[in-house]
Amino acid sequence: MAFTVPSLLEDYQSSKPDIQAEKITFTGVGEKDVYNITSPFEDEGELVITGRVEGCDTEHSDVAFFVEENGVWKPRKNTKTFALQDPFFTRIAGELVFGGVEIFPHPTNEGALSWRTVFYRGSTINELERFATGPNGMKDIRLIELESGKIGVFTRPQGEKGGRGKIGYTEIASLEELTPEIIDQAPLIDVHFIDEEWGGANEVHLLKNEKIGVLGHIAKFDEKGDRHYYPMVFIYEPDTNEISEMEIIATRADFPDGPAKRDDLHDVLFSGGLVRLDNGQAELYAGVSDAEAHKAILPDPFIKYEKESIRKGKER
Repeated sequence: MAFTVPSLLEDYQSSKPDIQAEKITFTGVGEKDVYNITSPFEDEGELVITGRVEGCDTEHSDVAFFVEENGVWKPRKNTKTFALQDPFFTRIAGELVFGGVEIFPHPTNEGALSWRTVFYRGSTINELERFATGPNGMKDIRLIELESGKIGVFTRPQGEKGGRGKIGYTEIASLEELTPEIIDQAPLIDVHFIDEEWGGANEVHLLKNEKIGVLGHIAKFDEKGDRHYYPMVFIYEPDTNEISEMEIIATRADFPDGPAKRDDLHDVLFSGGLVRLDNGQAELYAGVSDAEAHKAILPDPFIKYEKESIRKGKER
């Protein structure tokens, strides 16, 4: 079954959750914007957020790390930065795995740019070393350490295999096996996006019942060519290579008004990370209109799937 933006939006609006959203304030970056952030994570005993730092008239950006002080996030001193876009992180075998999108000159189209996902690993941010590169032209590659010790790899090919962008999945035994060839060969997940729309995985969660919960985005163009991006979640079943559910969890209208990088990007909400809380709520961190970073408190979108599994287990 394919999931579409109109159908998912209709479901979302019919049972609209209570969302409390606010802009996250960054300082110390001059006139540049900070957007497409991750959720906070701990590094050397300190909570940090990493985000895309970029001028409003360019696509060339850096990824910097920020720490909070009196409600404002400022660049962390004596910490590496990376010439990347759209950062992400996970932990595998206790090690920090960090990555982002690298822009480089297109190999055949003179004057154009291409992109690829690159990966770093290390005990701390300042010890990160590059260890893997994804296929040219592929964003939204995400990793998750599974209960078995294997590593799940979510991919997003475009073109002949993936159209505007569909999600694939494969598993590897170790980070050493993360190669462009392995990533490129990952089978597509059974039908999920229609050809006119696209999306990808942004952050992956291993749930209590060993199911894989994915925070991602689904997107489309409208008749004017404007982009519309929505944070969504789904549960992935590796045994059947199927998405059991997909749902939009927020829209741009749920967040405070603000500027957009371009006129066609006003309705863009890009999932950065999700922190699951102990009270049935979650914190969603998102890039907004390619110009700002916001945080929202909303119902934990994965908790019902864990409860469902527990109920089924008791019934047996």
